[in-house]
This record gives sequence, structure tokens and C-alpha cells, in this order.
Amino acid sequence: MIDALMENILSMVYIIIGGVLISWSVHFVPVGGAPAAMAQATGIGTGTVQLAAGAGLTGLVSAGFMMNVTDNLPLILASGAVGAMIMISVTMIVGTWVYVYGVGCVPSSAKVKTDPITKYRQDLYVSQGTEGHGLPTVSFVSGVIGGCLGGIGGALVYYALIEVGLAVGLTAGAASTVTGNELVGIAAMFAIGIFFVNAVIPSYNIGGTIEGFHDPKWKKWPKAVVSSFVATILCAVVAVIAISQLGVI
Repeated sequence: MIDALMENILSMVYIIIGGVLISWSVHFVPVGGAPAAMAQATGIGTGTVQLAAGAGLTGLVSAGFMMNVTDNLPLILASGAVGAMIMISVTMIVGTWVYVYGVGCVPSSAKVKTDPITKYRQDLYVSQGTEGHGLPTVSFVSGVIGGCLGGIGGALVYYALIEVGLAVGLTAGAASTVTGNELVGIAAMFAIGIFFVNAVIPSYNIGGTIEGFHDPKWKKWPKAVVSSFVATILCAVVAVIAISQLGVI
């Protein structure tokens, strides 16, 4: 067991870095929860974990497709980042269409007087009794940054787990009974599990809703990152030991 950990120490470092990036990325995604679903808060009308997992897992799938073509790590991470950014961007754009043309409200934030990016006034358009509504420009940009970080994190975790499995195959040689498809499935299961662990931890910081990097709650991210660092170490140990023992007879 100790030998397996020492042989795959670099992969464990990748997994831990990926987990920390996932945790940090969640703080950028504009989560509105149930209030946003009723256009009473800024952000996307669903939960933290659902949004983070949706963006991150899309990045993981994109990275998996890229790994069929190349084993170049920067390209794999870029593919994961782009896939996650596209997914979260489409979600925010469609949500904005619903708020603007369906509900009939102007995207605005109640956390700041002016949008930090466009400098447009926000307080004039916030409906009475609400905490903002829709997705102003700053929230959209923040969400794209969150998708990028989450996609890179998910791709890095997946890449590291695949590398552990490939190392086992090379070491075991003819004694290995694990096929490529089985390895992909097992690595994906562990990557998804690690992603959900690191997507849940920041929820305690966010406490229901967050508008993006301009929200005062965003400043709490170091606490979540430290917690995710510790949690991901445990996840990495379990994942590496489990995958390194596969197919060895």
C-alpha cells in the first residue's frame, strides 16, 4: 500500500491540486438557489452542487475525449476548461433569456451599486423586496471563470487517475486483467466522487446564494480551500490505493 502511494506521488499531487481548484471554482459560480428561481435573487436558479458538478463534469468529459487523441497535459486541461466554460455560459445565457423575456426583469445585483465591469448602475433596477435578479455582466464573467477553474480541476483529477491505472497496467503486464474501458469507467467514478466532495464543502461558505467574485461571501474561499485540501488528500489516498490494486493477480 505504501509502495503504491510513493510510486504515484505525482498523481496524488495532481489530484489534490484539482480538488482545490474545484473548491475555489465554486465560489465564482453565481448561485441563486430557490430565490433566483422566483427572480428574487441574482444568479442561476438552482443549487451550488448542481451547477458546479454540471460545469465540472462537462469539463471532465471534454478532457476524456481529448485523452483519446493526445496525452499532452496542457491540451487536456485546456479541453476540460473550454468544455466547462461553454456549459456554464450556455446555462447562464438561457437563464438570462428566461428572466428578461419570460419574467420581465432587468438583470441586476443588489450587492453592488454599479457593475464592476460595465459600470452600469444596479440599484435603480432592483425590484423592491428582492436581492437582485437575473445575471448581470459581472456575474456572467465570474461564472465563466468558475467554469474554467472547475474544468481544469476535474480534468486534472481524471488525468491523474488514468495515469495511475496505466502505470498499474505497465507494471503488472500480462498479469493485469483490467481493460482500457474498465479503467476509464473506474477513473471516471472516482473523479466524479472527488468532484462532488469538493463541490459540497464550499456550500457551507456560500450559505445558499452567491453572486460571484464581487459578493462579500467570496472572500471566505480560503476556508473552503483548506478544508478541500485536507479532504482531497484522503480521497487521493483511497483512489490511488484502489486503482493501483486493480487487475493484479
